[in-house]
Amino acid sequence: MSNLKGKTVFISGASRGIGKAIALKLAAQGANIVIAAKTKDPHPKLQGTIYSAADEMEAAGGQALPIVVDVRFEELVEAAVEKVIERFGGIDILVNNASAIQLTGTLQTPMKRFDLMHQVNTRGTYLCSQKCLPHLLKSENPHILNISPPLNMDKKWFGGHVAYTMAKYGMSMCVLGMAEEFKGKVGVNALWPRTTIATAAIKNLLGGEQVMKHSRSPEIMGDAAAVILQKDAASTSGNFFIDDEVLSAAGITDFSKYAEVPEDQLYPDYFL
Repeated sequence: MSNLKGKTVFISGASRGIGKAIALKLAAQGANIVIAAKTKDPHPKLQGTIYSAADEMEAAGGQALPIVVDVRFEELVEAAVEKVIERFGGIDILVNNASAIQLTGTLQTPMKRFDLMHQVNTRGTYLCSQKCLPHLLKSENPHILNISPPLNMDKKWFGGHVAYTMAKYGMSMCVLGMAEEFKGKVGVNALWPRTTIATAAIKNLLGGEQVMKHSRSPEIMGDAAAVILQKDAASTSGNFFIDDEVLSAAGITDFSKYAEVPEDQLYPDYFL
């Protein structure tokens, strides 16, 4: 039995990809889903809007509240949180999924792109957490889940794309710090995929169809997130979870449904 029925989940970047997969999984368990993302109009290269995603969440069994939110702007996040409280009366879970990526070296990374990655990834995560925390602290089993990698200071994760690594590790440092700051009150954890995940970012930015064919579907992240978010928040905090490890611990060992190729042909994700 799920304990997510009636829970209100604020998910940044939930109109597509991993964020949407998590949202759909939680909606299917009866959660209220806040789709906080930028895409209000159809994009020529990307599928879905916050409104089409909301239709899918409700069809899956949850309630949905689509809100246009750019996590770089404090006033937009504050207004979104106010709308959530007005509609659902509280916030039980925050999933910081919104992210910007560019895997380029120092000389190839324009400062405009550097700023975007840090504003969306690190600052956006901190901002959404800060604005949701007063309401999370009133919840019975509050969680923050950041879609970010384990912290590893090995130079190989920095050399090829130092700007992106800094921005993603900023999200993970939020886990480290907030888990300690709110110990026993809010469960603050990270979740990261073992393999590349078949999303628009992979297709358009990181290798195209070839990498897509050797990736797992976003649903594995949705399933893993659902397991984490039903755990006791007071005793489950400060962890850097890996999707298939979470599912294995929950008794799921057959991952074939998440990929079209054998396990040994899957591409490993960055930072693992």
